[in-house]
Amino acid sequence: MARFSTRAKLVLEEDKLQELQKIASSRTEPLREIERAKILIMFSKNIAISQIEKDIGVSRPTIYKCIDKALSMGVDAGLRDKFHRPKAPVITEEAKIWVVNLACTKPTQHGYAAEVWSRKQLALHARKYGPQNGHACLANAAKATIQRILAKHPIRPHKIAYYLERRDPEFESKMHDLLMVYKEVNLTNEGLKDGEVPNVITVSVDEKPGVQAIRNIAPEILPHPGKNSRIMRDYEYKRLGTVSILAALDLNTGHVIGQVHDRHRSREFITLLKEIDTYYPENHLIRIVLDNHSAHISKETMEYLSTRPNRFTYVHTPKHGSWLNLVETMFGKMARSFLKHIRVQSKDELKKRILLGIKEMNDSPVVFQWKKFALELAY
Repeated sequence: MARFSTRAKLVLEEDKLQELQKIASSRTEPLREIERAKILIMFSKNIAISQIEKDIGVSRPTIYKCIDKALSMGVDAGLRDKFHRPKAPVITEEAKIWVVNLACTKPTQHGYAAEVWSRKQLALHARKYGPQNGHACLANAAKATIQRILAKHPIRPHKIAYYLERRDPEFESKMHDLLMVYKEVNLTNEGLKDGEVPNVITVSVDEKPGVQAIRNIAPEILPHPGKNSRIMRDYEYKRLGTVSILAALDLNTGHVIGQVHDRHRSREFITLLKEIDTYYPENHLIRIVLDNHSAHISKETMEYLSTRPNRFTYVHTPKHGSWLNLVETMFGKMARSFLKHIRVQSKDELKKRILLGIKEMNDSPVVFQWKKFALELAY
């Protein structure tokens, strides 16, 4: 016959029993707590210790220890280990501060080739130079030790995040002036009749350089029911070079004047200005929103503009403020539409495809507007 425990009976309230049953059936709780919950449930039902041992697969000392803790200190004590620290921490607070300060430097300052620290290299450096700096406790510091020290602060010297430094002292005033231009354009558009051209035409101009011409080496496999749901491409491809898109976005009508060139120099920019000049009626001022690229303000460009007095006027975005140029939104639309995953057989084909994509945009023009005036003007 199975021997039953001579210990006192464990009485579980209904809510406590439900809590133990939830833990016992959990897939996320620690295994030891799941086993202890099962032990306490079975013991409360007067199931023999030998049967508990057999069903759960744990030793009798483990079962007795769990039951005794629950009977003497409560069910929660029987479920969980009592926190204890077997000995005082080995790494001193001074040593931890030394490690954190080390992580706030660059490896090159210590004679290493790496640009950023890895946790492994930090550990090697700490083991080698920590004792020399009065921190003998770092003599055996492992990578995990360094990781725990840095996680407390937290410091992640192996990661890089990029930020944009505003080097233009007039950033706010230039942004304010540009947003006033956008607001004026919006008000003008509201009062325009169909086909009417405003006295001041506002276009947003910029370049999208480095558009790659990529050719597949192997044939594409198109989708086929029952075989593949997506277009299949071989991983290998051939680069054929890059092109630059020069574009002028009409902020009144959404019309895009676009050109594609192998390079982006003053002569290419002047070609775009000439097309803009030809497209719009005479006796209208063309206000161009653009950045401070050298081609926009070069000697050659200024010479051309002097031949067309009172025709063009510039509104410059602040330095490092290209995101304020609405044509960037249009370039984003290109990247998400006809430029996405594009493959061609030559650079000439890429140029034709880009010009075709611009034509398709002009067939259904969209007037791009700046809408977040309150946020930026309060900046």
